[in-house]
Amino acid sequence: MSIISGVRSVVLVWQRRISAFVFLLVLAWAAAPPCYSASGVDPSQIPPTSSTASSSPDIVIGFVGGFVRHDDPRHGPVKLAQRLRETYPSGVAIETFENRHRNSAYRAIVRQLDSNHDGVLSEAEKRNARIVLFGHSWGASAVVALARDLLRQNIPVLLTVQVDSVAKIGQNDSVIPANVAQAINLYQPNGLIHGRKKISAADPARTEILGNYRFDYHKQPVPCPDCPRFIGFFERTHLESECDPRLWSQVENLIRSRLSASASGRETTADALPARLTSK
Repeated sequence: MSIISGVRSVVLVWQRRISAFVFLLVLAWAAAPPCYSASGVDPSQIPPTSSTASSSPDIVIGFVGGFVRHDDPRHGPVKLAQRLRETYPSGVAIETFENRHRNSAYRAIVRQLDSNHDGVLSEAEKRNARIVLFGHSWGASAVVALARDLLRQNIPVLLTVQVDSVAKIGQNDSVIPANVAQAINLYQPNGLIHGRKKISAADPARTEILGNYRFDYHKQPVPCPDCPRFIGFFERTHLESECDPRLWSQVENLIRSRLSASASGRETTADALPARLTSK
């Protein structure tokens, strides 16, 4: 009996110690500041851009298609982003992402919009947003999905550009959400993989569809020397939409026309779509 009583005494002592330890942990957890803000962004991961910044810069986000790396210089969206960086060394935040990294793009936008670096977007910071989204293939589908993510936070988008848009499973790249001011769709209809022919606005009173423009690479083929031959055999015309310098030049002009004049220190000009584009 004495042995049993001794064991019970030891168990009771350890139970009291464990209970006290758990109680102290709960108190420490309750007193500690939260790790993440209401916006879901860790403030410690937000690098300050300027201590005197009073507003966010223009933001341009591009998405590459397929399984392309976000910095592969052979691809249309990456080339366009680089040309824009050369023109706008400051005043415009320009980034490219893999189409599967839409959440990273969203966090990058929040980081840029958060002008006072408090980790939470105010209504004024959201209202002042100047965002352009563009992409190719699956990247074009990611553009619409990201715009929809931004809609949930009431963040407006100036322009979305879809180039030969191919929807991923579970995504809808045909209906543009109401937070987008203007949207345009550029596609080619040929081949095993081809772009969406038509986009429409969820709310035509809030979103202007600039057009659905058709390219025909059977009539005007475009060389793609950097593309692997075995891939080109299955999706040649789809790849040509990414290699076409004339198409991407028009996308570039359109994006530049939507950026603020102060971003480059000079006036912007309205875009003019080339005659070879046909609306359908």
